[in-house]
Amino acid sequence: MESRDIVHFGVHEEATVRQIERSASHEAVVGATLCADGHKGYAVPIGGVLAYEDHISPSGVGFDIACGNKAVLTDALSADVRANIRTIMDDVWKTLSFGVGLNNSERVDHPLFDDETWKIQPMKSIKQMAQNQLGTIGSGNHYVDIFEDEQERIWIGVHFGSRGLGHKTATHFLKTGGAKDGMDVDPLVLPVDTPLGEDYLQCMALAGRYAYAGRDWVCERVARILGAAILEEVHNHHNFAWKEQHQGRDVWVVRKGATPAFPGQKGFVGGSMGDISVILEGVDSVQSKAALYSTVHGAGRVMSRTEARGKIDYKTREVKSPGKVSREMMNAWIRAQGVELRGAGTDESPHCYKRLPEVLGYHEGTVRILHMLKPLGVAMAGENEFDPYKD
Repeated sequence: MESRDIVHFGVHEEATVRQIERSASHEAVVGATLCADGHKGYAVPIGGVLAYEDHISPSGVGFDIACGNKAVLTDALSADVRANIRTIMDDVWKTLSFGVGLNNSERVDHPLFDDETWKIQPMKSIKQMAQNQLGTIGSGNHYVDIFEDEQERIWIGVHFGSRGLGHKTATHFLKTGGAKDGMDVDPLVLPVDTPLGEDYLQCMALAGRYAYAGRDWVCERVARILGAAILEEVHNHHNFAWKEQHQGRDVWVVRKGATPAFPGQKGFVGGSMGDISVILEGVDSVQSKAALYSTVHGAGRVMSRTEARGKIDYKTREVKSPGKVSREMMNAWIRAQGVELRGAGTDESPHCYKRLPEVLGYHEGTVRILHMLKPLGVAMAGENEFDPYKD
């Protein structure tokens, strides 16, 4: 596939563009898109969308299989939530598990653990870990937020994936399939009709169910903290592959940090801890079709984690070199926006991200904004957490 056939949204660094071009050069690729929140990733850029005929790419799905967003509209009263946001966020922070490799303090049972796919390696050996971690949030850019929309209605929003289950599953298939190490490498691509390809699709699907179950549980648990009922749900993966039909072809569409946005399909797209998020829906247009009905999954980074926080020795916690964003800078931004923050490191400061309205502007004509969500409370894992499971 030639570079001129790749649908680009927004402005990107040359290294990001080279990644999508390299990824799209595989003979099985019949369509490719780079969304406006794109940036460099492992083999395939974040924000990259690739359509394969009879093939699947574990590199494209990524290490955090089925990472995604869920937002729920509640019947909580805005005035009550605003008046009690400090206590609410204290309860969220105490009740839920934020951080690396943690187990959920509350046992979560789910029918997905009866799935036959658990008999396939590596699922068999990591099932107990997965059961223990279901409903944990992790760290990195994973969060639990309380929002207010333009009608003064309260929403809960969450972002995380399949945790250790997804990371270990991806690692197993990448290693078994012979994937190359490093960022600037060709993605691993597997025929779907081979034993390895078939096993990957089954394990990916199970990781997808697992991630959905985790986000469902967290949203329900936060609703209980609010003493509220859930009225509406918006739920999507953005690190996943779907079998779809485009231009009369049956293809596997791999979205890495990209949200499916078919006409009328709703999505929740987060900004940063100090900016608006949105509920949107896909619209039908020539550009939407060319983009494989895909849109952004967030605002997109403008600063690497190391650039933001500095270089840190994770064993000693010693700061080897300072970063561009200080705790004071981050806190000043958050105070100005009136956000009650729990946890979070400077590598997740709003300074590290593009502004979401600007990013969405590049996708005008492919999506419609339904609701603007202003953060009232944000909870993320604390400073200097290294999380191998994040997307």
